[in-house]
Amino acid sequence: MTKTLIANADTILTMDGARAELHGADILIEDGVIAAVGRGLSRLDCELHDATGTIVTPGLVNTHHHLYQTLTRAVPGAQDALLFGWLQRLYPIWARFGPEEMFVSAQIGLAELALSGCTMTSDHLYLFPNGARLDDTIAAAAEVGLRFHPTRGAMSIGESQGGLPPDTLVEDESAILNDCIRVIDAFHDPAPGAMVRVGVAPCSPFSVTTDLMREAALLARDKAVMLHTHLAENDEDVAYSLAKFGCRPGQYAEDLGWTGDDVWHAHCVKLNTAEIDLFAKSRTGVAHCPCSNCRLGSGIAPVRAMVDAGVPVGLGVDGSASNDSSNLIGEARQTMLLQRVQSGADAMSARNALELATRGGAEVLGRDDCGQIAVGKRADIAIWDAQVIENAGSWDPAALVLSGPSKVRDLFVEGRQVVADGQLKTIDLERTIQRQNTLARRLSE
Repeated sequence: MTKTLIANADTILTMDGARAELHGADILIEDGVIAAVGRGLSRLDCELHDATGTIVTPGLVNTHHHLYQTLTRAVPGAQDALLFGWLQRLYPIWARFGPEEMFVSAQIGLAELALSGCTMTSDHLYLFPNGARLDDTIAAAAEVGLRFHPTRGAMSIGESQGGLPPDTLVEDESAILNDCIRVIDAFHDPAPGAMVRVGVAPCSPFSVTTDLMREAALLARDKAVMLHTHLAENDEDVAYSLAKFGCRPGQYAEDLGWTGDDVWHAHCVKLNTAEIDLFAKSRTGVAHCPCSNCRLGSGIAPVRAMVDAGVPVGLGVDGSASNDSSNLIGEARQTMLLQRVQSGADAMSARNALELATRGGAEVLGRDDCGQIAVGKRADIAIWDAQVIENAGSWDPAALVLSGPSKVRDLFVEGRQVVADGQLKTIDLERTIQRQNTLARRLSE
């Protein structure tokens, strides 16, 4: 039995049922699971990890990403565009990707997440040019060491049929469904503590047919996996739904079986009160992506209203072509700030935002075994150095979202140390960055 003791943490923000905050306490890990939490735990037969001078939280959970987009940051012509124009600028570039681009860009995005305290992430991959497969990103996650929820996305309506993507990026719908079955059968693990769980994720209501949305929901439920897509992201999105389907996005989702506790939607910036009530009653989850929403001018999602109504809400960094980075603790801060801009300085506290980034995200992804520091939960743990300059003079170091730090000191996933002293342990990051930049230059030329 492998035993690790994280000892003498200044503060542990457990995010357990009581939201307990412990001081001068320890965490015992046995075979990837939290075995005990408290003061003065026995150090016999343990690998000791000194947490003096630190704040310890559950590992952060990222509920929405497009990892491949780390290869297309700050692309001219896309930097100042709204969503639909942004997509049309980038689609032809993404069409030149292949398996190596998918693998390397995923490694970079996953490494960024790890260094910002993230232990579990979803990914929404919806284009598969030149032989690329979901398998490429799953392989990258296995090397980096994060808990991974890849979703098999898809686009089926190309420009010739009135859609946004070029025809070269869309797929036949029967082939899409067959590949969903393949990757679920090959990789999905429903067991507690699973490192990989696969979801089904048509890209958006404006890039696939109504038939595919309906069939995808039936397939996912037959396979007992989760469903994910983009919904109500901006005014263009809502206008498209009204013009094409004769209803708002929330009604469209409900009509096609896209509500329930096995569904989560990205963005939901433009949900109205009726849609929020629908999501709350059906326990439909939301991945809130504040930095991307700001970058694309989409608006401020009504997160406070969602949470108050009982909608499960987690945080997402979204792709790096619209967010520029994959810093999840930064998303928590941005979430707090935007809700205060919208509803007042008391609308969201630092602890509220951190809860969305931990146990909130775990709930959205259907992981009741993660997101908390409590006995029996998986040992996904972030350790933050409270002695850094950002935190100097802080009266409440536990208000991590207010005063930093913004980079994790140590990170454990399933009890395995992935980050040590601010450095990624699992891959050669310098070499991976060099390869990423070479691939980006090739694409730009």
